[in-house]
Amino acid sequence: MKKALITGITGQDGSYLADYLLEKGYEVYGMVRRSSTENFERINHIRDKIKFYQADLLDFSSLIEMIDEIKPVEVYNLAAQSFVPTSWKQPILTGEFTALGVTRILEAIKLTNKKIKFYQASSSEMFGKVLEVPQKESTSFYPRSPYGVAKVYGHFITVNYRESYDIFACSGILFNHESPRRGREFVTRKISESAAKIKLGLQKKLLLGNLKAERDWGYAGDYVRAMHLMLQQEKAEDFVIATGETHSVEEFAKLAFARLDLDYKEFVKVDENLIRPAEVDQLVGDNSKAKRILNWQPSVTFKQLVEMMVDSDLSYMRNSI
Repeated sequence: MKKALITGITGQDGSYLADYLLEKGYEVYGMVRRSSTENFERINHIRDKIKFYQADLLDFSSLIEMIDEIKPVEVYNLAAQSFVPTSWKQPILTGEFTALGVTRILEAIKLTNKKIKFYQASSSEMFGKVLEVPQKESTSFYPRSPYGVAKVYGHFITVNYRESYDIFACSGILFNHESPRRGREFVTRKISESAAKIKLGLQKKLLLGNLKAERDWGYAGDYVRAMHLMLQQEKAEDFVIATGETHSVEEFAKLAFARLDLDYKEFVKVDENLIRPAEVDQLVGDNSKAKRILNWQPSVTFKQLVEMMVDSDLSYMRNSI
């Protein structure tokens, strides 16, 4: 039975990846940080099937001990301070987790077992102020937030360890991917949850920032398949994982409210305080390399994704009342 270690296992991607790897017959280990409040909400349904190990991306010795003890064949580094607005308020902490944390875990692999296959969660936010449309693996980075900057560091340190130490280390440059398990602080989940609350009379309006911002939105369940496929290749390479379509925040809101027979214009208001200091206006990925080499493509459409999230939140809200 192959052993896989997932950092960030309690997050959206970590939970879907754990589901997927368990289905594939893996023995799944999840790295968790010691905290006074543990949030296992997303993995409660598989909690008894996962082995947990306490360690921290800020504590190098704990990473060495963890990898040496578990002896995984694959490591998926999904842990990060991943909320862009928070990266403006906590830029140094974001750098410690999202940038230097990658170095620590790669160094731990180098010192314990160079045969481990390593996946790094890179991000479309690295493209930031985009220099070409659509963005592909060779597109230059121009990050527009501390989060984006930290992800660029994590991306290139992964390339460096691959080229310098012959470690199978690759990055998935994932464009926005959502699901009913998305954190409530993210705009898509904020929209789907608020639409459900408004439908049930629990909320009166929804405040959003830049409605014109465009993103390439896919389904997280599809994207974890790509992560696994990358580590099954003969050669470690980096891949853009995206749908190739772009949609605005306004489109997302329109579809979400329409699912509940509501007109978003009656409820959605723009709050200038929610607009980023440096905005990323349009991100759209070219997934042709992933299609060609990994034989990967998304299975859930944008409309299906929005409706899946709204239906899930409506069902949850109804059961909570």
